[in-house]
Amino acid sequence: MVPFSFGGREWRALAQGALYWPARRALMVADLHFEKASWFAIRGQMLPPYDTLATLAELEALVVATGAREMWCLGDSFHDPDGCERLPDEAQAALRRLAGGIDWTWITGNHDPALVDRCGGRVVDEAVVDGVVLRHEADPAERRPELSGHFHPKLRVRVRGRLIQRRCFVATASKLMLPAFGALTGGLDAAHPEIVRALGLAGGGGEALVPLADRLLRFPLAA
Repeated sequence: MVPFSFGGREWRALAQGALYWPARRALMVADLHFEKASWFAIRGQMLPPYDTLATLAELEALVVATGAREMWCLGDSFHDPDGCERLPDEAQAALRRLAGGIDWTWITGNHDPALVDRCGGRVVDEAVVDGVVLRHEADPAERRPELSGHFHPKLRVRVRGRLIQRRCFVATASKLMLPAFGALTGGLDAAHPEIVRALGLAGGGGEALVPLADRLLRFPLAA
């Protein structure tokens, strides 16, 4: 975990794309998109049906590694409103075990706006925790410290002629956008106009943050 400051608080960025808040022993993740593969399968595009189990295994490993007491899921936890009902028995049991052992909160997103608590935890539209706003999609007008997801930011750079991409956080003085945590999620370039708009980056000043095992790489973003 790599320490850094945001909004007057200390955080830890994890290479897996999660955020840890030591003061609360809280994990934050965004865009899990559980049951995305089964959603595509219903529509005739067959994908390996292991995305949910892979994502859950990664989550459980982080809970154990960090000793987290809280979990905050920043929206689009399920790929569609019926995703929770499609969970295979093994995945549902794993999710109930995880959610039952930690203070778990689901924040609704555009993919799962009608999320109903069927797997433990509580469901809210957004939250304010110790002065930090937690929501799915960033609000350009928000002036308080804000954590969000939604856009699945990735950094794309060329190194020796090769295009390399890594999921990344995007940070401004008052906003921090998390990458997608789900095993079957794509990504939007960190400097995409929609991210620039959502984070109020028209005048510049944003950074893409790429956590490695032992350091945090920072890349200034052009407006």
